[in-house]
Amino acid sequence: MWYYDSQIIKTPKAMVISGITHPKGIFRDSTMLASLGIKPYRETRQDSRYYWDGAYSVDATGDEVVGTYAGTARDVATLKAGMLSKTNSYVAGLHVAIDWYWTRAAKGGTAVPDAIATYATALYSEHETIKTAIAACDTLAKIIAYENKAHTETRKVAVLDGDGNFASWHASNTTTTTRDIDMCTHFSDNPDAAVDPAFVSLTAD
Repeated sequence: MWYYDSQIIKTPKAMVISGITHPKGIFRDSTMLASLGIKPYRETRQDSRYYWDGAYSVDATGDEVVGTYAGTARDVATLKAGMLSKTNSYVAGLHVAIDWYWTRAAKGGTAVPDAIATYATALYSEHETIKTAIAACDTLAKIIAYENKAHTETRKVAVLDGDGNFASWHASNTTTTTRDIDMCTHFSDNPDAAVDPAFVSLTAD
């Protein structure tokens, strides 16, 4: 986007400046735009998950014009209700995926595997822990931290063959990345889930 004469230009268009009509192609020429006083434009705003857009202001003093929306914090109680609904729905889906084991056993079929029974117990326990943690989020900062908790993931490095194709995962070489995890939906993995051969570990920072 661009900015000229207090106007935000979202897509290239013909411009009439000082009585001269310039074709929209000028937006491919940064030097021409600068000579005409048309500046690049961008907007900054707070995370919409946690803030409403507040007052709008423009800083046109630099080579780039920046439009800023001040954030108005969303209601903490409303956000917590949404977190609770989210974790309840998520864990319910995890239980649905394994309920058939108990249905089969109740009809005289194969007993529920120990690993699945242990997993179900873990889901109940983890769900209670998450609900307690949500209840303790009494400020917006705590909510943001809980829904965006930094973790470090360690994965094996891929080994390529002579043609540059994947051959295997290295036995010892690893790489790490940092990513944020929403703790409202962070539960143990289903024992039936496919094993990721490159995965090594995931730890909270």
